[in-house]
Formats: sequence, C-alpha cells, structure tokens
Amino acid sequence: MNDQSPLCGFTVGITASRRAEEFAALLTRRGANVVHAPAIRIIPLADDAELERVTREIIDNPPAIVVATTGIGFRGWMEAADGWGEAEQLTSALASTTLLARGPKAKGAIRAADLREEWSPESESSAEVLDHLLEQGVEGVRIAVQLHGATTEWEPIPDFCEALREAGADVIAVPVYRWTPLDDQAPMDRMIEMVTLGALDAVSFTSAPAVASMLTRAKATGMLEPMLHALRTRVLAVCVGPVTAAPLHELDVPTTQPSRARLGALARHIIDELPRRSEKIRAAGHDLSIRGGCVVVDGEVRQLPPAAMSLIRTLGARPGRVVPRDELLSVLPGGGGDTHAVETAVARLRASLGAPKAVQTVVKRGYRLALDPTDTGEERI
Repeated sequence: MNDQSPLCGFTVGITASRRAEEFAALLTRRGANVVHAPAIRIIPLADDAELERVTREIIDNPPAIVVATTGIGFRGWMEAADGWGEAEQLTSALASTTLLARGPKAKGAIRAADLREEWSPESESSAEVLDHLLEQGVEGVRIAVQLHGATTEWEPIPDFCEALREAGADVIAVPVYRWTPLDDQAPMDRMIEMVTLGALDAVSFTSAPAVASMLTRAKATGMLEPMLHALRTRVLAVCVGPVTAAPLHELDVPTTQPSRARLGALARHIIDELPRRSEKIRAAGHDLSIRGGCVVVDGEVRQLPPAAMSLIRTLGARPGRVVPRDELLSVLPGGGGDTHAVETAVARLRASLGAPKAVQTVVKRGYRLALDPTDTGEERI
C-alpha cells in the first residue's frame, strides 16, 4: 500500500443510481473494491402523469406559498413543464406566489427561472423552513411543497407536509423526481447482507430516498435490526449531506459527511476517513488490520476465504479475549457441523494470514488473537 492507494483493502458499497460509474471510478482509482447496488429508480419527469396533473392544478389555481426543497428538483420541474409546453404558464403562476427556498441550491434554481425567493434559511434545514411557516400561521393557507422522492416512513419531507396539514394548511405535494425500488432487488439484498456481516467497510448514500429505499427493503426482508446494528458498530455510513443523513440519524445510526455536498467531495471524504478510522491489532509480532473483505498483515493485503474471514471478524471484535468454539462455529458459513469444522477453518485462517501464531489456541476453551503483551500491558484471558 502507498499514498496513491489509500483505500487498498477497503470495500465500499455504493447505492447511487445517478453518476454511479463516475463515483466508483474515483474510489477504485485509490485502491477500493466497490460493490454497487442502486437503491432507487428515478421515474422520468416527462413520463410522470401525476407531476403533470399537479402542475396544471397550480397553473389554474396558484397557491399562496410554494416551497422549493432541492435545486435539481425545482429545475427538473421547470424543464418538464417546458416539455409539456407549459413553462411560461408555470413561471407566471409561481411569480404570483410567495416562494421559499430550503437552501442555496434551491435558491439558485429559483433565480435561474427568473423568479425570486422571499426567504431561505442558512441551515438548509427543512425543520427551520417548517418553523418559519408555523410562526407565520398557516391555517387555511394553500401551500405547495416540492417533494424529492416517494413517501416512506424514513423521509423527512412527508413529515414536513403532515406537520403543515396538522397546523391547518391545505398542502399540495409536488412529486418531483419520484422514485421506486428496482424490479431486481437481488443486488440490494446482497448489499444488506454484506452490511450485516461486516463485509463492507463503508456504505455511501447520495440521497435521502436511497437511504429510505434500503431501510424499507431491509425491513421487508427481516434484516432491519441486524443491518442497523452493523451500521452503528462496524460499517461506516457515509452521506453526501445532512438531508441524506437525516433518516439514519432518526434511527441512531452515526454518519459522516463531507463539508460540501458534492460527489467529488464525498469520494475524497471516504478516501480520508477509512484509513484514519482503520484500527491495527498487534498480534504475535504482526500488525493486523481487519477490513470488510480482507486482512492487511504487515502492510500486505491478504484475501481470505469466506469461512476464515468470518472467524477473523469475530476474533477481531474482541481482540485478545477467548472466543468459544461454539460461537465460532455459529459464524461459519452454513453454521452447521461440529467443532472439528472450527479447527479446520482456524488452520486455513492461520495459513491465509501467513502469521500462524497470531491466532492462539486456548485449550478446552476456544481461540483468541495473541496480542503482544507490550501493547496490552497484561495478558487477557
């Protein structure tokens, strides 16, 4: 490994649908192994009959307030209206309303359409926009809110709309960039499994709908709690910005994000964060770093078979402490057999590591990583 390959040995999951190849290339050039499972399929705006219907409703009867939540969504809405021959009418209708922009990107899109927002929060927070509206009073007020995905229990914007309705507003949901899960869910199911097993070092998200889709699929397949546990403990959740991270924060999943919500910045953040967070274990005179899909031994990437990888992850979760044979048997692929299967798998693990003394047998008890006494200060038993 060297400075040009800081992600060598790391495995990163990508859930992006748009610009996924570009994003993957930024990571693979720095040594990462990338697993791609697109979380959502965007419905083309020109084909979205519901968006066209709502657009005509706004043209015929403009609301008092329109909230633009994303720049790409607002621009896409205007472009779709242009394709339907209604851009001029929509612009005229929006000019007669009070426009609120959730952040600088939405503000830029409004101004690019020769319109002007009345107010925008500095925080880019939907909660701040909601507070602003509620302070003004919205009872009986007709408000259009530009959405940016399908409605699920984990997306913040539907909650925003519901809060306005509870306060008495007449809310028109503008379904810009609606999404659906892909027909083929096998790649997503595999990614959820890899997160749960700790076979990924990080999983990246570029939109709140992608997060919501993955959570929804994990819940439907009974894997939600195991996946959340992995994201809270071993697998790093990397989000492009605070809006994307919001559904995970609601579930007490820690996230990390770049200072700028851009794809290139997200890639650079992953390149910086994963090596920084990587822990080294000093065992039997060797430096071990356990990654999602391999182990780095004294700076050399060692690819391990699945059974050996399962064992080293389990041993590495409690460095120096004895792990009983029955527990190790339960993590082997298939989970069947007897303790002889553990002995065979440990032998292969030692051979694959090239550091046979790093995994120590504790007679009648199990196995442990043989931490160097100089690092631990005492022998762990």
